[in-house]
Amino acid sequence: MALKSIAGNKFRSFLTMLGIIIGVMALVILVSLVSGATGSVTDSIAGLGSNLLTVTVSDDKGAPVTLHTLNEWMEEDGIGLIAPSGEISATARYEGNSDTVTVYGTTPAYETINGLSLLLGRFIKSSDVDNHTNVAVINETAATELIGYTDCLGEEVSIDGVKYTVVGLLEDDEDSLTAVFGRGSIVAYIPYTSLMRLSSETSSAITSFSVSAETDMATAETAMTSLLMERFDQDDDAFTISTRDELEDAMSSVTSNLTILLGSIAGISLVVGGIGIMNIMLVTVTERTREIGIRKAIGASRRVILQQFLMESVVLSMLGCLIGVFLSWAMLRIISVVVSSLSMSFSLEWNVVLIAVGFCFVIGIVFGLYPANKAAKMAPIDALHYGG
Repeated sequence: MALKSIAGNKFRSFLTMLGIIIGVMALVILVSLVSGATGSVTDSIAGLGSNLLTVTVSDDKGAPVTLHTLNEWMEEDGIGLIAPSGEISATARYEGNSDTVTVYGTTPAYETINGLSLLLGRFIKSSDVDNHTNVAVINETAATELIGYTDCLGEEVSIDGVKYTVVGLLEDDEDSLTAVFGRGSIVAYIPYTSLMRLSSETSSAITSFSVSAETDMATAETAMTSLLMERFDQDDDAFTISTRDELEDAMSSVTSNLTILLGSIAGISLVVGGIGIMNIMLVTVTERTREIGIRKAIGASRRVILQQFLMESVVLSMLGCLIGVFLSWAMLRIISVVVSSLSMSFSLEWNVVLIAVGFCFVIGIVFGLYPANKAAKMAPIDALHYGG
């Protein structure tokens, strides 16, 4: 009966379900996008390794950390390797080609700490850092998009007007944080001292560096904290030490809050869709007043009438939900294809789908109850004389 009634007013039924469809799509797509992006970022953080510390200096107290400082700290017990990481965005040119490149200034230890994979040539040497040598190690994307081929050792690339000789080729890291966010796909690594000359934003005062543990993370963190506290007058607000677990916890907290926020917004859309169902059901009850009167006159009980209209409301809501889920699946497939180069993939979060189905079922009952109850309470004699 419910399906027959809905099929008899296809266009109106579709408009009624539209609010539910949009609400379900908003809920499923937004939460699935957040979940997919979170998974990619979490994988990238996990790829940093469990024995890695990231140190950020916010106030050097007049005692800046320099390359010499880092070399001294590497001699301390518990600390393995340390590598600075200066970063700028620049314009790279090769013959007639030009593109934006993310340039990292660092030292030889960076390769080991971050697990970079060399395909050709070599990474930065200590002598390159000491002599401010204009050499660059680029990734595959930089080689193919800027130079045109990967066998590019010895080629000269201009970075913000300064020529650098390519001495190494790195495998693209599709799981890196820059790859996940679609930023810095063209990458070049140069000696930290060369970056100081290239960019006025980079000075001898190092504000960010990575530390690998010699044996275990706890020992390295304790040793690093002690060195920084001693250098910065026992002020623990002058620096931040982050571990992989802390980064994962921070990411989890941010995404959880974002999921709740987006889910709440989508939930409001579903409630608005429920109000639309209630309005249409009230119109339907009015249009079918004589039918209700006839059914009651031949013996239909209030319960039967209530169930009939309540069923129509639930069916409208659930059909809207199913259409919304299908369209969400299709949209996520399309988005996954579009962003495939960013090492992201998006799929339906089935726990969210189940929540959407349950929520739509409740909406169908809650917002269909008043119109259904109104129909059930009609007196047969009044209903039969309606409009007559």
